[in-house]
Amino acid sequence: MVMIVGVPRVWKVKDGTQFMEYQNEEVSSNVCQAILRQTYTMFRLFMGSFDTILNDPECGSVLLLKHKLDHFYSRYLLSLKLNNSDILDVFQGLQFLPLDKTTFLRVQCFMNLVEAMFSQVKYTAFLYNDQLVWSGLDPEDMQVVYNYLISTLLPAYLEKELHGGSMPRNSPSPFTSSHYGKFVTGPSSINEPNGTGKLPRVYINYSTIPISLYLVVYRALSATICLFVDSKTSLVMDFFKSLDTFLGPQLTTLVSSVAEQCSKHVTIVADSSPKYLYFNKLNLAYKSTIHLDNRRCSNVLTTPEVLRIITDINNDTNKLKEAGEVIIKTMSDYWVVGKLSNLREFFVVIQQKNANLIEIDDEVKRLCEQQLKSIFFH
Repeated sequence: MVMIVGVPRVWKVKDGTQFMEYQNEEVSSNVCQAILRQTYTMFRLFMGSFDTILNDPECGSVLLLKHKLDHFYSRYLLSLKLNNSDILDVFQGLQFLPLDKTTFLRVQCFMNLVEAMFSQVKYTAFLYNDQLVWSGLDPEDMQVVYNYLISTLLPAYLEKELHGGSMPRNSPSPFTSSHYGKFVTGPSSINEPNGTGKLPRVYINYSTIPISLYLVVYRALSATICLFVDSKTSLVMDFFKSLDTFLGPQLTTLVSSVAEQCSKHVTIVADSSPKYLYFNKLNLAYKSTIHLDNRRCSNVLTTPEVLRIITDINNDTNKLKEAGEVIIKTMSDYWVVGKLSNLREFFVVIQQKNANLIEIDDEVKRLCEQQLKSIFFH
């Protein structure tokens, strides 16, 4: 695959002569390459890999591949937010929700119970406030599904709900009045004229033997459950009624416990305090106080210049074998520190005009000790 990106340009005047200047620094080749990989993995999630399409024993052909490419990318490319792309697109990480052992085990047991009671469900995932709590998928598969959920499916669903879509916000389920659960993909009501609604089919498990599954997404309050259902199953309304009857009440109760735990970990980041970004290549986990959310909406607490520097440092640290550190000071008095250790990356942004290297190093050590004591080796 090849992606062509236009470089921003501005007109300038020098000695009475007008000329065009290209802003090459505004475009990061690393970010563009990451977005290109992302566009393929998203295509592969919903359409299958190029190889499986071409070698389909029933109708595989180049013509079929062209048709699928045109069908998918004619809409997907319009949804890309290239202006908001940064280091998070390079990482494509998963934001995990920290929970105590008891609450986490409750979530895990609940998801295991769902799989045990509904044999059609092959894999499950549980998210709360766009943060991942539990997933039965391989990290690489969950990485793509997670990106689709937080950047496309859930924002569209919430916007529809807030603007008076199929159901008012926080209203009870259309199946029963005892809880607040609702299908995001699937039937929107028991009286839905189109039956079970539109269910996306996804292709996962490329590390071994690719399989296709239906993606059923169910949401109650701030919790989202993903159910990956055998595509050979005939999904009828009774199946969704059974799911809703089981999931709704229990999920509504479980969310209360998760919310209570989350309230204990709320931290307020002051604008003047140091910001950091952490990424673990081993489990694809990331944590950021630079980004206010993970939906690529330009909600960042630093400048585009600093984000470009972080991307450049990331590219440089990839050339290191095991460990290293890079410290850069910008003309606008930002200090940007990048650390690499044991496949973990840690970036710190500090805006302090009269600081020196020793003070910056002490501040980075303090942050490591405070925020990443048990997971970052320094």
